[in-house]
Amino acid sequence: MDFINNHIESLIFCSPEPISTEEIKKCLDEMFETDISEEDIVKSVSEITNKYENEHFSFSITSLGGGYQFLTKPSYQASISILLKQKSKKRLSTTAVETLAIIAYKQPLTKTEIEQIRGVNCDYAVQKLLEKELLEIKGKSDAIGRPVLYGTNQKFMEYFGINSLEELPQIKDFETKGNEIGEMEE
Repeated sequence: MDFINNHIESLIFCSPEPISTEEIKKCLDEMFETDISEEDIVKSVSEITNKYENEHFSFSITSLGGGYQFLTKPSYQASISILLKQKSKKRLSTTAVETLAIIAYKQPLTKTEIEQIRGVNCDYAVQKLLEKELLEIKGKSDAIGRPVLYGTNQKFMEYFGINSLEELPQIKDFETKGNEIGEMEE
C-alpha cells in the first residue's frame, strides 16, 4: 500500500487545485490498469494526512473544495505574511466582495438583478470576478433579451475555504438579539 500512498501523495502535491477522490482513482486506475477502490484511496489519504500532522512539517493535507490539497499549517501564517502582502494586489475590493456575496447567496443572477440589489452599476465588479475566475456564466435567462446568468464555481469555494455553499454564513449568524419589550436586561 506504501507505493500507492506515494503516488496519491504526488498527485495531491502536483495538483494546483484540490484533487478529488474520483480524479485520483482515474489516474491510479489508468496507471496500474486495475480498479482501485475509493475506500482504499480515502484510507491512503488518511495515512498521508497523519504523516504530515507531525510538527516537522510546515504543511499538511486539507480537505477543501471537494478534494485534497497541500496547504501551509496555520502556525506558519506569520512567516508567509510577507508573500501574502506582495500578492495583496490580487485581493478583492469591497465592491467585488459585495457583488460576489449577492451572487453566492442568490445565484444564478443576471447583472440587472445584481444591480437592483446593490443599487449601483456592477459591470466592472462582475468583469473582475470573471477574470479572477471566481464567477462563471451559468447560462441565459428566459427574460427579454436573454441576459447572461452568473454563479459561483469551485474556485470560489477554494478561495473562501469552503466545501459547499451550505457552509456560507447565514443571516442568523450575524443577528444580535436586542432588548425586547417586557424583558429585563441583565
